[in-house]
Amino acid sequence: MNADSAAVSSPFSNAPQSVLVLQGGGALGAYQAGVYEALTAEGHAPDWVAGISIGAINAAIIAGNAPEERVGKLRAFWDGVSHELLYRLDAGNGFARRAFNETSAALAATFGVPGFFTPRLPVPLPEWPDELGRLSFYDTAPLRQTLLNLVDFDRINRGETRFSVGAVNMMTGNFVYFDNQSENGQNERRIGPEHIMASGALPPGFPPVEIDGEWYWDGGLVSNTPLQYVLDNRSPCEMTVFQVDLFPSRGAVPKTMADIAQREKDIRFSSRTRLNTDLSKRLQDMRAAAQRLSHKLPPELRDDPDLHQLLGCRPAGAVAVMHLINRPRGYETMSKDYEFSRMTVTEHWKAGKADAHSSLRDARWTDRQLKPDEIMTFDLAGTRAKRPNNEE
Repeated sequence: MNADSAAVSSPFSNAPQSVLVLQGGGALGAYQAGVYEALTAEGHAPDWVAGISIGAINAAIIAGNAPEERVGKLRAFWDGVSHELLYRLDAGNGFARRAFNETSAALAATFGVPGFFTPRLPVPLPEWPDELGRLSFYDTAPLRQTLLNLVDFDRINRGETRFSVGAVNMMTGNFVYFDNQSENGQNERRIGPEHIMASGALPPGFPPVEIDGEWYWDGGLVSNTPLQYVLDNRSPCEMTVFQVDLFPSRGAVPKTMADIAQREKDIRFSSRTRLNTDLSKRLQDMRAAAQRLSHKLPPELRDDPDLHQLLGCRPAGAVAVMHLINRPRGYETMSKDYEFSRMTVTEHWKAGKADAHSSLRDARWTDRQLKPDEIMTFDLAGTRAKRPNNEE
């Protein structure tokens, strides 16, 4: 069995694993749904799904449904939270499209998004005291019901697919992961809708979520991707990681104030994905060097605790990371993460699906040869020619 096998393995076995890592990004998360549709169509069902914010919602829908039902449930979510505007555009770019998207985003900000969040009325003022769980501009109670309708939490808690979502403890500022598996293969805690809502509770828009007497905010406040958590907590095995980013770390020089705002948001939420993989590569190289050194040492030094510390700095096993990045389009602005028009959501979904199909079929991916303990990264969709908006 290779690292892309669709077979489900024990989360802490030495069998090769496939992992889907989903960044936060609001309405842009439809891109992740398209990626998943392509992955499952080509036989790459994940053994482990990890997410932050909207990535946590997509991850819950994937892990909380039978494989044959996942794409349909993702479609139900994204159709439910997006809305058809009466006015449609034939042109896919330019000023008219920007105006369309800004209008759509303004409607979401004013009236909320069905099945997701509704505005609090009256709008809370800066010095207006209230209960901690109500200190936000929007109420996310509709999301709880949506999750209960679309996610089988019993399935998640059975651990058929490993599931991890990140949040930030509001009082300590520490990153916390809610994981349905621990090192002994057992549930550390029972996962419920509140854990997914905590991962996506971005202030001041959304309220903090209380879990076991602690209050949590969106994991994106610390890191918008769970990639480092996956690399740090994996078992010693060969692994294939599909890292789906919704905000690109690289971009063009801004030309307008609107471009400035969008670029700032991209940098803030891209979470230095490549920095994480580069650091993991260095630790993996250090472990490999320590392993080679151990064979050169005399027997009396091979049990040295410093050597064992170096050998334990990174789990063994080669890792291939495929980056799938939702790259900006000419019509987007800083409101792109709360622009929920059906037209744009559909375009994001199609883009993710096309990027994943193209990357999976690229010879640089299919013919890859990894050395033992090597971490290799691939960004293949970024080299493709620009596709039309209606490409399937």
